[in-house]
Amino acid sequence: MEYLTDGESKHDETYCGLPAFEIEMIEMAKKVLITGADGFIGSHLTEYMVRKGYDVRAFVLYNSFNSWGWLDHSPPDIKTNLDVFSGDIRDPYGVRKAMQGCECVLHLAALIAIPYSYHSPDAYVDTNIKGTLNILQAARDLGTRVVHTSTSEVYGTAQFVPITEEHPLVGQSPYSATKIGADQIAASFYRSFDLPVAILRPFNTFGPRQSARAVIPSIITQIANGRRTLSLGALHPTRDFTFVMDTARAFEAVMLSDAAIGTVLNGGSNFEISIGDTVRAIAEVMGADVTVTEDSQRLRPQKSEVERLFADNNKLIATTGFSPAYGQMDGFRRGIAETVDWFKDPANLAQYKADRYNV
Repeated sequence: MEYLTDGESKHDETYCGLPAFEIEMIEMAKKVLITGADGFIGSHLTEYMVRKGYDVRAFVLYNSFNSWGWLDHSPPDIKTNLDVFSGDIRDPYGVRKAMQGCECVLHLAALIAIPYSYHSPDAYVDTNIKGTLNILQAARDLGTRVVHTSTSEVYGTAQFVPITEEHPLVGQSPYSATKIGADQIAASFYRSFDLPVAILRPFNTFGPRQSARAVIPSIITQIANGRRTLSLGALHPTRDFTFVMDTARAFEAVMLSDAAIGTVLNGGSNFEISIGDTVRAIAEVMGADVTVTEDSQRLRPQKSEVERLFADNNKLIATTGFSPAYGQMDGFRRGIAETVDWFKDPANLAQYKADRYNV
């Protein structure tokens, strides 16, 4: 069965010979499990998929507070249309139960903070590698399609730019090493068992709700709290920042593309900017005159710093029809403006500890 891809509207009169109302019924019937749905990207993706009409089961990390993470802040029309499963990606039995009845799993659950991986690497092996293995084993038994989330960090410092999917993989942190391991296990299940797996490799996603351990929220929250001398790490590294709604759209595009099966696809914006220039862009949007001081605890070990990331996203575009809506400098500025607006809401800003470094 074929599904809609980017650039083809379900509101068109027909698609693949099907009338629009049947296309909508197909999408409504598609049961999708999203792991890591309580996190930054996961919550945006969950809301996006619900609004598109998918039947979404949101896998959130079990806790005694019955917190759904960022999904607690979703609008009522989102929450009432969610099937929430509380569990732990490290538990194979819970994972299997969560996946029952789902046609596809968008696997985002992971530990992602690089500084935390320096002193707690074992937790990253359990969550990122073994957690992914649990997803793959269950998917193999249940006949479920998998979109596995990678990261641009697996490339390490760019050896050539723009970075294609053929770039060597270099683990410059325990975090990136575990993501390389997870990627390779996912690829092995496609090669060994013909499991329908696609790997999406997002580049530096940013937007509302992102943890202040990331550089863009760190800059915004410091300025929003009145600081004009910012504490940051290295300013010279470059990144390919991708607005979170583009990342959500990329997940859907990969999920719906049969051509994506067995492939790795870069989810970047094909745009490069330094951290220093990012500071200036944010300060301009916020109307602030700022200076920066280097905070040594925010610096990565010298051989662990990824100096340059710049995506080639042509394979994703060619395979799925996706293209970023927030690409290049103009799109980056629009994404920054939307992110700033969200953080400037006192209720949102109050959830962040801008006076201290977030590991």
